[in-house]
Amino acid sequence: MLGTDFITGSPNWLDLGSPDTDAAAAFYGAVLGWQFVSAGPEAGGYGFFQVDGKTVAAFGPLTEEGARSAWMIHFKTEDIAATVQAVTAGGGTVRMQPMDVMGEGMLAQATDPQGAQFALWQPGRTAGLELTSAPNTLLWAELHASDPEADIAFYQGLFGWRSQDMQAPGMTYRVLSTSAGDQQDASFGGVAPLNPGEGEQPRWVPYFHSTDVDATINSARSNGGSVLMPAADVPEVGRIAWLADPFGAAFALLKPNPQM
Repeated sequence: MLGTDFITGSPNWLDLGSPDTDAAAAFYGAVLGWQFVSAGPEAGGYGFFQVDGKTVAAFGPLTEEGARSAWMIHFKTEDIAATVQAVTAGGGTVRMQPMDVMGEGMLAQATDPQGAQFALWQPGRTAGLELTSAPNTLLWAELHASDPEADIAFYQGLFGWRSQDMQAPGMTYRVLSTSAGDQQDASFGGVAPLNPGEGEQPRWVPYFHSTDVDATINSARSNGGSVLMPAADVPEVGRIAWLADPFGAAFALLKPNPQM
């Protein structure tokens, strides 16, 4: 399960680009109880979402031309220059070359060969998120890909991830783990095949821990969000739902079974 002892390939940062940061902060504050803390005037509107004083996500205005509001999952690397080279060698695209972020770390942004966007974070003063897997924090990272096996091979070339097949209703789900330790304990996310009939594009989606999925859905609707996938119980996993904020950024909820 996702923690904060980040190793290579761990999801270690998460941020949101939004066209209206005030409205987005109000939405997530009402729905997930997050408090927004600005990173200061030099950060260009960027800041942090916090729970009990600990950073659980970050967000700011959209910066890429033509970009749509979306959550971006970052993965830890110890050598961002080498990882960027591996992205290109594996058939991916580097959208933003590595840059220093005020001494907090090195950031790069990329797109995998099937079109899912992600980011790389090499820690400096900031290792990553301060709280995960607790209520209203990042719990799981899920990739939707048209060719799951090919995409897993790409990311294995970057981070050495392991994968394990799990049979789910109507599909094979691949559980992802970092390269060290017990495979189940090191799991942090999974890969699901795209549903071609729904027109979904390849993407990474964050799952937030919810203690009451249905109540959170109602709160999201009341605050201008929408339901992309109604709440459903998944055997041996928990209760899940997919939502979108008022600007279309997709995220998911998961109330895990006790054994997770």
